[in-house]
Amino acid sequence: MTCGGGLSVFRKILLAYDGSEPARKAFERVLQLVTHGSGDIAIVAVVRPSEFALDVEAQTVLENACSDLGTQLERLQKRAQFAGVESTVMVRLGHPAQQIVRAAQDCHADLIVTGRRGGGRLARWFLGSVSKQVLARAHCAVLVVR
Repeated sequence: MTCGGGLSVFRKILLAYDGSEPARKAFERVLQLVTHGSGDIAIVAVVRPSEFALDVEAQTVLENACSDLGTQLERLQKRAQFAGVESTVMVRLGHPAQQIVRAAQDCHADLIVTGRRGGGRLARWFLGSVSKQVLARAHCAVLVVR
């Protein structure tokens, strides 16, 4: 969707947030996009549980991670509200790229915004790039913020 000046207008933007510096930069970019148009944002954080997360200690670590992310997401939501932007937040469990794409489909996002951590060639070879996987699977536009 475009407006007269050729600028894209996104009604619903999904921000993939993991607490990293690239994710914080992506949040700032989302606020710029939304305040220059009309729309709202959904913020998703994905916790990737260990395949060995069967014991009680792993469950405690997972709960603490979700709690910490919840606190960070509340701060982002307050900043968005202060900027006059409607927002929703969600925490999901699973593979990050899959959950980000699924969240975008669930909330009918027009745009997915994610940060890019970099991590070097070796890390990308072993782990893969979440942003690349989102680009490959997304049903809508994707903006990767460096």
